[in-house]
Amino acid sequence: MTYLNALLLGLIQGIAEFLPISSSGHLAIAQNLLGMKDAGTVPEFFDVLLHLGTLVAVFVAYWPEIKEMILELFRGISDLAHRSTPTPVPPARRMIMLVIVGTLPLFVVLPIRKQVQSLGENMIFIGGALIVTGILLFVSDMMRKGRKTDRNATWWEALVVGCGQAVATLPGISRSGMTITTGCFMGFERSFAVRFSFIMSIPAILGANILGIFDAVEAGIIWSEVPMYILGVVVAAVVGYLCIRLLKMIAAKGKFGFFAYYCWAVGIATLVLNAFK
Repeated sequence: MTYLNALLLGLIQGIAEFLPISSSGHLAIAQNLLGMKDAGTVPEFFDVLLHLGTLVAVFVAYWPEIKEMILELFRGISDLAHRSTPTPVPPARRMIMLVIVGTLPLFVVLPIRKQVQSLGENMIFIGGALIVTGILLFVSDMMRKGRKTDRNATWWEALVVGCGQAVATLPGISRSGMTITTGCFMGFERSFAVRFSFIMSIPAILGANILGIFDAVEAGIIWSEVPMYILGVVVAAVVGYLCIRLLKMIAAKGKFGFFAYYCWAVGIATLVLNAFK
C-alpha cells in the first residue's frame, strides 16, 4: 500500500459508492490494475475504513432527515409506553419502519457473504455485472414518474427494494443503482428513491463493517500504514458527499442514461481486457 494507492482507492470508493456504477466492481478493477490481485494485498481494515468514510458522507448529506428520524424514534418509544399512536403516522417514523423492512433481506446473504465477496476476484463476473447494472439504469429512464414517498410507500414495496439491495451485494452490481431503480419500478418519486436508497445504506454499511472489523483484526492491522488509510478515508468521505449532491440533482431531472452507457463501456472493456490476458 502506498499513499497514491490509498488516494486512488479512496477516490474510487467515494465516487462509485453513491453514483450508480458499483464501488465493489470499480475497486476490484482498480486493485487488479494496480497489481493488488491477492486478497491479502489490500488490507481488510482499510476496506472497512473506506466504507465508514462514505457513511460519514451520508450523515452529512442527509443530517436533517436522519436527525428527525432519531428524534421520532424516541417519540415512538414514548408513544408505545403511553399506548398512543398519532394519526397519521409521522413520515419520519414511517421512514424508520421502511428502512428496517428494507434491511431484512440482507440477513439472507449473511451465510454466503464470503462466497459473494470472492466473486470480486473474477473479472469476467465483474464485467457482466456492470453490463447488467447499465441495463437496469437504462430501463429505469423509461419508467413513468412515480409519486410515492415516505408518506404512502408500503412495507411490501420497501421489502422489494431491500431485495434489490441484497442482490447488489454481488460485486459489479451497483447498490445505489439497484435500489434507486427498484424504487422507481415500485412507483417511488425519484428524489425519494434516492433518499431512501442512501438512508437505507446506513444499517447496511454499519452491519457490513461490524462483520468486517473482526475479519480485519484477525488478518492483522499494519499500523505503519494507518496514515495512508486516513488519507483514503478523508478522500472517500469528501468525494462521496459531493457525489450524493450530484446524484440528487441528476435524480431531479430523472435521467440515468449517462451512467448506463458508462457501465456498459467499463463492463465491455473489462471483458475484452480479460480475454486478451
